[in-house]
This record gives sequence, structure tokens and C-alpha cells, in this order.
Amino acid sequence: MNISSAKYLVSSPDLKHCPKGDVPEIAFAGRSNVGKSSLINMLTGIKALARTSAKPGKTRMMNFFLINNTWRLVDLPGYGYAGVSKKMRDEWLEMIGNYLLKRKQLICVLVLIDSRIDPQRKDLEFINWMGAHGIPFAVVFTKTDKISGVSQKRNMEAFKKAMLETWESLPPFFISSSVKGTGRKELLTWITEITKI
Repeated sequence: MNISSAKYLVSSPDLKHCPKGDVPEIAFAGRSNVGKSSLINMLTGIKALARTSAKPGKTRMMNFFLINNTWRLVDLPGYGYAGVSKKMRDEWLEMIGNYLLKRKQLICVLVLIDSRIDPQRKDLEFINWMGAHGIPFAVVFTKTDKISGVSQKRNMEAFKKAMLETWESLPPFFISSSVKGTGRKELLTWITEITKI
């Protein structure tokens, strides 16, 4: 897939303010500061399309981007960020949950995992929740430019092993680096296949 156009559409606080129409959507989910916005910018080739920040919790609503006028990327707020009030964290979780459970345009979720760290309970809980509700997803390991190949492989295998404690089979896995462009071709090819565009 070649991305010829990508534009920001809207930031939605709830389902009723999401874009209308039957355009297929791929959502990006993950813990705060895992690199969702950076990956969106890398995939689209537009550096400032999605806002990035070194401070976790920058994305506070669901941000929709129209790609090639045929499908949408959805940048979801990060889960697990403790730097805001419990009330706001609960609102984010409700927003994300309603979108994932009720949004008919949703094709698949890309769950981003920081390749530099050991398996995190919140990531595994989120993945298991999606599995329990039958929501299709794939896993993308981010920030692979910041870790050695040996450590990256070890952490990926540890994550897969943790998943296999509750999963009979594993979803698709990808590695990425927004700095080096790693994984761009593979992810766009996969998105083409699942959206049938």
C-alpha cells in the first residue's frame, strides 16, 4: 500500500461524536507514551500528523485520521497513565471500551508494546479483555531502535510466553521503529489485507 493522502478528521470524546459512514477503521492502543502517535506519523509519512509528546497522557480523546480517502486510523488515549485523576482515567477507559465494543467500523486493533521492557500486567489484562470480547488485534513492538537485537528478542519471547499462559494461539506480531521506519512496509501490507482495500 502507498499512502497518498492522510488528514486529521476529528477528536471524539465519545461514540456519538465519531465520524459517520462505513469507512473501515484500524485503532492504535497501548499504554501512555508507548509511541502510538509516532507510529501513525511514521506509517503515513507525515511527521506532525498525530501530536507526539515526551509527557505521557497527551492523547485525551479518540483522534481520527482519514487515509487515502478509504480507511481511518484511530489514535486511542493511552491506558495505565497514573498522572491524571482517577475520574479521568475511568472516563478514558469507558471511552475506549465503548469504542472497541460498539464501533461497527472497527476492523482491528494494533496493540503497541514497548520492546524495551518486561511483560506488563496492564498490557496483558487489556489483551485478555479484548480476547474475551472477541475483538481482533495484532501486537506491535515499538522503539526497537533503542534496544539491542538480543534484548529485543528476549523481551518479545517473554511477552509471547506470558500470553500463552492464557491463549491457545497467538495473534500477528510486528516490530517497529518510528525513528528508522522499521515495520512500515509489513504493517501497511497487513492493513491492506485485512481492510481489503
